[in-house]
Amino acid sequence: MAVESQIALFRREFASLRRFAERALAQVSDDDFFVVLGPSDNSLAVMVKHLAGNLRSRWRAFLTTDGEKPDRDRDGEFEVTEGEARAALMEAWEEGWGHLAAALDPLTDEDLVRSVTIRGEAFTVLQAIQRQISHYAFHVGQIVFLAKHFAGTNWKSLTIPKGASKSFNAAPQSYLEPETS
Repeated sequence: MAVESQIALFRREFASLRRFAERALAQVSDDDFFVVLGPSDNSLAVMVKHLAGNLRSRWRAFLTTDGEKPDRDRDGEFEVTEGEARAALMEAWEEGWGHLAAALDPLTDEDLVRSVTIRGEAFTVLQAIQRQISHYAFHVGQIVFLAKHFAGTNWKSLTIPKGASKSFNAAPQSYLEPETS
């Protein structure tokens, strides 16, 4: 069996995180997308806006400029203003993921030892990518949790459904979704 490159594995992991988030978000109404459960909580809209901002900042000119771009308004990512629509936030989300893909596409495993900066701190490309995977996984988990809360009994599992482990183990291929980029 051929060994997959590390960059290819990272691409696949980012794609998986994105798919989980998008499949969860698809189960939430436009109204629930903006609901804040408590005074110190974030809505799904805020999490989408924050991740979009982070993706845009971290991955534009990834190898040549600091990952915290001067035009980023991180604090503003945690506020959804009146009139901001779900469609516009999802467009920013799409744009952010596009920056990630454009940054990863030319990389090879040899680039993993190169140096990049985030907020003036030096990281290897490997460290920076792993840092972002952890960050995105944290927020995708929040998105899934909230989406499941809002979907209630209409929730469609994103993984092996509760009580379906035996049938999954008997035919795991039938549960797999085709890979998309």
